[in-house]
Formats: sequence, C-alpha cells, structure tokens
Amino acid sequence: MLLTITTTAAPATDLGFLLHKHPDRAQSFEQSFGTAHVFYPEATGERCTAALLLDVDAQALLRARTSVSSPDFSLAQYVNDRPYATSSLFTVALGRVFRSALRGSCRARPELARTPLPLELRMPAVPCRSGAERARALFEPLGWTVDAEPVPLDPGLPGWGDSHYLSLTLTGTVRLSEALSHLYVLLPAMDGSKHYWVDRSEVDKLLRAGGLPGAAPRTAVDGPSAAGEAAPPATAPEAPGEDGDGTDGPDADVGWLAGHPERDWITRRYLNRRDAYVRTALARIAEAEGLAEGDGADDPAAEEAETAPPAEEHDERAPTLAEQRAGAVMAVLDAEDATSVIDLGCGSGRLLARLAADRSLTRVTGVDVSVTALEHAHRRTCRGCDPGGGRRHRPLPALTGGAVGANGAPPRPELLVGSVVYRDRRFSGYDAAVLMEVIEHLDPSRLPAMEESVFGAARPRVVVVTTPNVEYNAHYEGLADGSLRHSDHRFEWTRAEFARWADRVAEQYGYRLRRLPVGSEDPETGSPTQMGVFVR
Repeated sequence: MLLTITTTAAPATDLGFLLHKHPDRAQSFEQSFGTAHVFYPEATGERCTAALLLDVDAQALLRARTSVSSPDFSLAQYVNDRPYATSSLFTVALGRVFRSALRGSCRARPELARTPLPLELRMPAVPCRSGAERARALFEPLGWTVDAEPVPLDPGLPGWGDSHYLSLTLTGTVRLSEALSHLYVLLPAMDGSKHYWVDRSEVDKLLRAGGLPGAAPRTAVDGPSAAGEAAPPATAPEAPGEDGDGTDGPDADVGWLAGHPERDWITRRYLNRRDAYVRTALARIAEAEGLAEGDGADDPAAEEAETAPPAEEHDERAPTLAEQRAGAVMAVLDAEDATSVIDLGCGSGRLLARLAADRSLTRVTGVDVSVTALEHAHRRTCRGCDPGGGRRHRPLPALTGGAVGANGAPPRPELLVGSVVYRDRRFSGYDAAVLMEVIEHLDPSRLPAMEESVFGAARPRVVVVTTPNVEYNAHYEGLADGSLRHSDHRFEWTRAEFARWADRVAEQYGYRLRRLPVGSEDPETGSPTQMGVFVR
C-alpha cells in the first residue's frame, strides 16, 4: 500500500515540518499488522514528495484480528486484498504515523499548518466497488481535482475487464491536515469493510476527523480498539523527523463532513452500517450545526440504513425514512395541486432541493432560524449562482432580503431567516406550507405561538406537518427506554397525542384534517413518522 504526497510550494522541503518527518531520513514504524515506512523519493526547494509505504505481514494480521467482514469462502482469511489495497489498515497506519499532521499541529511552522498548499496525492490501488464516479462524488466537493482510473484485472488480458480498484490521483490547494483527514475518512468509506471490530469509539473518530467542533479527543492512537493495541508513547519535541504530539486526529476546525453532500453515505459506510452508531453520529452532526429540522440526521439516522454487502453496492436499496418522509410530503403537495410552497424549518435543504426541482411549483421558499443551515441549503440547491459562471456561489446575503434573479424574478428557492413562532408577513401568500420534523424542536409552551403564526396569520390553503411517533422508538437498537430520537427534541408524541393536537388545531383554525402514516407500519406501534395534512 502506497501513498505519495507532493507539493511545489517553495520551499517545498517544508513539507517535512508539516509531516514531522525529516526529508533526509527514512523512518520505519512497527504496527501490529506490519511495518509503515516513510521516505522522500524527491526533496528539493521546488518540489518535494513524501511517501508512506505500508508493508503488511499477512500472518501478523491473521493473528491480530478478532473479527473482519470478509468474502464468504473458506480461505478468505488467508487469500484477500488487505496487504495490497489502500484500506482501513492503511488509514490506521496513516493516523499513527502522521498523527500531528492530521491535527494540523506544527510548532516549528504554525502559520504553514494553517496555509493551503498545492498538493498532489497518489494511491495506486484504492478499493471502490462503486467505481470512479463515486470517487469523484466524494472528493470533488472538497475542492479536489480527481483522476480515477480503474485498474485492469490483468493488463495482459484486457478481455477480463477492470477490477473494482482505482488508481487515484487528487490535485488541489488545501491544508495538509484537511487532505489527510479526507483520506482518513473517505478511504475506509470507499472500501466499505474494516479489518477490526467497529465499536462506539469509531463515532468519535469519524466526527473528529470530519472536523466536528467539540468531538471528544483521545490520547490513544486511533485504531482497532477491540484488538487490544496500546498507543505508542509520545516522542521527543517536534522537529522535522519527530512526531511529538501525544494526541491524534485531525484539527477540530476543519469541519468538512457536516457540509458534504454525501455525508449520510460516508457515515454509514465508515461505521460499517451499524445503525445505532450511524444514528448517533448523524444526530451529533445535526446538533453541532444547530439544525432545527429532521434532515435525515435527526431521524434516527439512517433508520433505513443501507445493509447490502459491498459487492451489492450498485443494487437498489430500500429508501431511508428521510427519503420516504420527503416523498410522502411531495406526494401530498402534488395531490393537493399546490403551486407555491414555503418550507418552514427547512434546515440544510433536503426537502427544499426536491421542491426546487419540481417545475410544477411556481414559487419555492425555505425558512430557518439558522444562517448556517441556510448556507447548507443554498449550496445544496444552487447550481452556480455567481455571475462569473461555473459552479461558484454568490454569498447568501445576496440571495435573501428581496433579491431578484437574472430574469427579475425571485431566486429559486428563496431563503429567509425567520422563526415559525413569530408572525411574519413574508410567510403569507403561499398555497402550501410544510413543517417537516419541526414542531418537536419547539418547547411545548411555544406551540400556540407557532399555531397562530402558521394557521392563523399565514393561513395557507394546505399545511403539512410531520413529527416522530414515540411509540415506534422501541424498534431502534441502542435507544434507551424513554429516550428521544434526538437530543434537541423537546417532546415526541404518541399517535393519540398527535391526533388530539391536530384535531384541536384543525377545528380552531377552520381546516379539514387527515392523518397519514409514513414509513413501514408495525401492528403494535404504528409507523415511525406521523403526518397531518390540514386543508381548507
């Protein structure tokens, strides 16, 4: 397994300070599964390349591991690609050997650690059953130019076709700590199989590597915690060639995972599709962002998380609950012939993107109290709004507060900072309003204010409300009795409680009501999400 990191930022040999590995020395680091070597094939003032080579001892790996997802045949533990493909073994070594670089720590050149550098990363064999398009979808949103070429099964026998491995080259101008954190998370996600048992500590590793503010640091080196491996001691003070920081994991201010368009897929794959851990990770991301809507992250997560093995990655999977919920809302709006929609509590814009893509809707608006959430919604729904062209974005303030598009019409979608608990004339004039997984984020004492703002003052013809069914929580692995699905939920209602609230609101404000289940129904506990459709 090989990774090369090349920079042309003069003086290029400063790469040694960032990696804490001296360009004039080759170094080796023993791992429980082999040996990691760091050396510099070239090191001049104009161009410097560092190489991390992992030499896996297949017998040592067999002795060390306690559990692994392997192909289903009897010799899989002896015959597999682990010594050769850039997989979880490689990222464990990466986290140990370059742990201070991952954190963005460099006492000798602190300003350099904060500076984006022209970088080229090369890996000759990266497992990715979803192909080159998946690699581009993962790395391009992070600012990389991606060259992903399938590796043939046998160059001498072209008729055999290509393998599921890619020769991957990434080129971009980013901070080195960011670049390493991207590899640390995305390489295992692309592979979809880890060589060690995944436990709760993997959630903290993922969130720390993804830059989540406040993710708990660890003083042990990231790696297979179930294998009983101890962290190596901290070394001498930092200098080129010395990795002297006693902690590891990327710098906490990177923050790239929360805004990644593929974050749900990345989270599921990194955590080996362990539903309880996926729910926890996505909920913590949503909490850190301050989102006030159920954008799949406060669902329990991926309640319908992908369970197909890696070999079936191309197969169709069952839609997640978040997808079913958004689809149910869209179906109701279509059935009611809605022509303009306001998404109250739009969060990061998952439903908003579907609304904006529906050309039967003449006007689409998203409202949220969080500017950060609206920034994410803007990036999710925008296809390049900067007058300079390309896929660049204008600042969000330029698209709010009465801005108009190139044709003189409002931008699509309009994005407004606002709260559903206050009367706002901007909420009026729409055919339909949607509150998807919003009301449970309000204190119960604020519900009457929300009712007056939406049903009394704005008064659209159709109001669609969805909220969790607390009875269904018994089906969620790892969710303790009496617990709510998300730490920001102020309450969750039973079906009877939701029915009483919805009936009262409909009668008070002159709406007809029908209640619908969303998601698979259980005979005892009902569906995971309950929906109320109010029509006048």
